[in-house]
This record gives sequence, C-alpha cells and structure tokens, in this order.
Amino acid sequence: MASTVLIVEDDPDTVRLVSLYLERDGHKVLSAQDGIGGLRLAREARPDLVVLDLMLPKLSGIEICRTLRQESTVPIVMMTARVEEEDRLKGLDLGADDYVTKPFSPRELAARIRAVLRRTAKDDLERGPAEVAFDGVTVDLHRRRVFVDGQKIKLTPTEFKILVMLIKEPERTFSREQIIDRVLGFDFQGFDRTVDAHVANIRRKLRPAKGQDHIQTVYGVGYRFSND
Repeated sequence: MASTVLIVEDDPDTVRLVSLYLERDGHKVLSAQDGIGGLRLAREARPDLVVLDLMLPKLSGIEICRTLRQESTVPIVMMTARVEEEDRLKGLDLGADDYVTKPFSPRELAARIRAVLRRTAKDDLERGPAEVAFDGVTVDLHRRRVFVDGQKIKLTPTEFKILVMLIKEPERTFSREQIIDRVLGFDFQGFDRTVDAHVANIRRKLRPAKGQDHIQTVYGVGYRFSND
C-alpha cells in the first residue's frame, strides 16, 4: 500500500536519492531541509512515516522526535552519523521505531521503511478479541489504545505491538529473538538492545499510572508480562 513519507534532511543529494527509491516503491514523498520546516510539515501533512536526520539546522532531530512523540504515534526512522551504541539508542529512547547509520545504502533505508510500515499496520497480533485486559491494563486492539486503571497511555506503534504480544500471553517468557521475529520483522537488522529500549519505554509509561512493573525481565531469556 502506498504511503506518504516525510524526509527531514538538510542534504539535498541524500533527499533526492532516498526519494527516488521510495517513489519507486510507490510512496508519496515530502521533504524539508531544516528542523522547523520538518516539524511544521509533519503536523500539517500528517505523513504515514517520518525519516528524520539527527543533526539538523534550526531544530535538532532529537527535539523533533521528542515533540512528535508528545503529539502523535507516527512511525519515525532516525538517520544518524554517530556510531556509538548509546547515541543510536537515544533516538529509540525518545520513541523512534528504527534507525540507520550514515553512510547507508538507500536500498537499505527503503527496506527498513517497508519493514516499519508493515509492522505498524494491523496484523496477526491485533486480530481476535477487540480488547485484552490483565490486572488493570486494558488494550483496545481496534482503536490501538492502552489504559491503565482507566488512564490512557500513549505508546508508539512498535511499543504497542510489543505490549500486545506480551499481554496476550501473560506469564509466558518471550526471548528477544521472538520479539524481533514477531514484532520487528524477520528482516530487521538492528541489535538486541533495540528491544530493550522499547521495553524500557513501555515500562516508563505504564509505571506512573500503575506504580509497578508488569513487564518483567527474565535474565538470560527475555521478557514476560506478569503481576508477580
């Protein structure tokens, strides 16, 4: 399905090359060359996905990501020239769904975008009952909403899918590899700590309302949803 993709990147050559690959996939491409223009276009055009450079004039990609996450659940793929793992995780901590490190292949970025769009669409994780509830946490699968003791919690599309996977089978431990396969996609080429970052975000958002961590770490194995 064709989607609208917004590229926020100050290098026109990168924008032109990435646009070529995305348009070849049938997507409509919008672009902005600075942070302020990118944030404005994201709000006005409401794209299906945002490709966001970390280093931008006028307003950084980090600030844009933080702002968008306060306003919407639009999928975000970060582009960064930084190679340190902690730098890459920073975008994920703010709610980005994936990242690519410069220099990158436009074909790789197009594949990442396809993967993110696939996993943010409705799939097998969201079929079946319209609502799943466990110990005060309620997930409305059709409207993609989460409530903790009646309080609405905003999750990114990737965080939502991970929560759905865990809460549908409480007390079952899922390995990072299983989460990558079922939620992030078999063609995901990130690293295990990507899963850790998403889980940490879910915990942080649930905790103020619930006051406890329902997602437990099973050391050496993975994660499970439990009320222990």
